[in-house]
Amino acid sequence: MHLGRAVTLKVETVWADTSQAMTVERPEVIVVDDHELFRRGLVAVLKERGIQVIGEASLAREAITLVTERDPDVILLDLNMPGMSGIEAIHRLTAIAPLKPVVVITVMADEASLMDALLAGACGYVLKDQPIDQIVEGIRAAARGESLISPRMASRLVHRIRAPNHAELPGSDPKLTSRELEVLHFVARGIDNREIANALFLSEHTVKNHVSNILLKLQVENRIQAAVRAVRGQLV
Repeated sequence: MHLGRAVTLKVETVWADTSQAMTVERPEVIVVDDHELFRRGLVAVLKERGIQVIGEASLAREAITLVTERDPDVILLDLNMPGMSGIEAIHRLTAIAPLKPVVVITVMADEASLMDALLAGACGYVLKDQPIDQIVEGIRAAARGESLISPRMASRLVHRIRAPNHAELPGSDPKLTSRELEVLHFVARGIDNREIANALFLSEHTVKNHVSNILLKLQVENRIQAAVRAVRGQLV
């Protein structure tokens, strides 16, 4: 199937360089969704596509236990669940298992949910009504250390980056240098380090150092979170 124009970014997180290489084509996944019929149908289709589903959960608190017991490569998580919300679950999962990427799968196609999920630590955001091949690619992207946002949501994020609102990020004063702001401008548009280096006449090593400093100053874990923080704080 045609996957559409999804946004995929290589993220620079601690789990991207883990010594235990994840299986990209057949990643081990835990599926977390309180709608049993949807969850079981999704699990069956994922298995047909070569995804190894090693656990299911209907509640976020069950997922937290499963992650510590099963050691998955990727966590596929719904946002709207009873009890603990998906956003809170992402916070907890990334705190107890920072090496495990979380991909959100949801019907919530609003910009606020997207940004809240990414800032909480999610590395991907896919919608339930999109083609199954794109959901599979979102999982595999996470397994290889990248982020995939479904096309409909990516267009909204890009629109915000191009025309940010006027709401400042409260208490945010990252004190980025002029060069770091230049690099952040490119990062927010999904440009990789090599292209940034070419555009700014820098070495890739220098760009990588700038990106690391940006992530540290913005207090985020990856490039996609940096883009969101940049938009909210009107840094780009």
